Amino acid sequence: MQQFADELISMGVRRVHTLGWRDLADPDAGGSEVHADEFMRRWADVGLEVTHRTSGLAGVATVAHRNGYRVVSRGGRMTVFPRMAVSEVLRREGSFDALVEIWNGVPWMGPLWTRKPRMVFLHHIHGPMWDQILPGPFAALGRALETKFAPPFYKRSLVLTPSDATRDELLELGFHPQRVQAIPNGVDPSFSPGGTKSAEPLVIAVGRLAPVKRFELLIDAAIEARHTVPGLRLQIVGEGPERERLEARIAAAGAGEWITLLGRVDHVDLVDLYRTAWVVASASLAEGWGLSLTEAAACGTPAVASDIRGHRSSVVHGSTGVLAPVEELGQALARVLLDDGLRAQLATQAYERALTLTWDRVAHEMLAALVQVTTARRA
Repeated sequence: MQQFADELISMGVRRVHTLGWRDLADPDAGGSEVHADEFMRRWADVGLEVTHRTSGLAGVATVAHRNGYRVVSRGGRMTVFPRMAVSEVLRREGSFDALVEIWNGVPWMGPLWTRKPRMVFLHHIHGPMWDQILPGPFAALGRALETKFAPPFYKRSLVLTPSDATRDELLELGFHPQRVQAIPNGVDPSFSPGGTKSAEPLVIAVGRLAPVKRFELLIDAAIEARHTVPGLRLQIVGEGPERERLEARIAAAGAGEWITLLGRVDHVDLVDLYRTAWVVASASLAEGWGLSLTEAAACGTPAVASDIRGHRSSVVHGSTGVLAPVEELGQALARVLLDDGLRAQLATQAYERALTLTWDRVAHEMLAALVQVTTARRA
């Protein structure tokens, strides 16, 4: 990676600005924000001056430094997009030599306002998510912006994505095959095997309590599975706007003694939960990757998850876990929990695959992509 950084600096690219909707300090931060922190800290380590531009948040410093890079947080959830473009054009936060757009639903439209070397990291196409996060007409507008209006402006951009599944979606939208590259996510080495499994069948799920995660369907699946899996317990890690609704659903089902909403937990406790769980589960509607599934895999815990494009990249069906239509998730959970041999085989293969997924590799391949973009710009 140092070689690529030196090459960029020799071409006059030292100051890199990254544009992200949210920052890691945001309570709503998720996999995208973890991904950004992982590659930015490594780029800073090899000598690049990285500034992360993101939306502001009450109680959070406007300018901060983290892991070797600078964070500038200004603008609201929606106003950040035009405000960021104006700020960058006017160099209010200093000049930059290259730009990385982290595209989460709403594009930054970098092709319209900069000619500097630039590339995009797009985690996933939101698709049906728009209907869950915005009311009818606004959902249609968001979907049109993401899939119809913006793509033509990015035809000449290099677009990186964490999965082949998302890459396929982008090709379906008209992106050029040679300009879309899949770079699988990494897993922090602190996620590793250890300890002992729970004495009772324990299912863990991790994620923001938001509609797109469909935790209510996972709760239903766990209730169904418990009919054939005595002692099954479900623990859900995360906070979000759906908490009260999920609490009501658990109470209505009389499942409060064995389904627990744990809220946020610290990193050490999360690793312990992954290690003690029998399986990690997700009923999500849409994902770019499914980071919690590979984190659990690195701890020797296989996955049972909804069969969606993002999960097909983080889980190899029948090898590192089981994917199923969400209406069959309860049956899939029961099958894996009841079959010790199958579960052990999935756990071993999940761990072996997780060993190949490193953040060093992600940062390295992304930096190589930036060299490619910069070289092409100079040609």
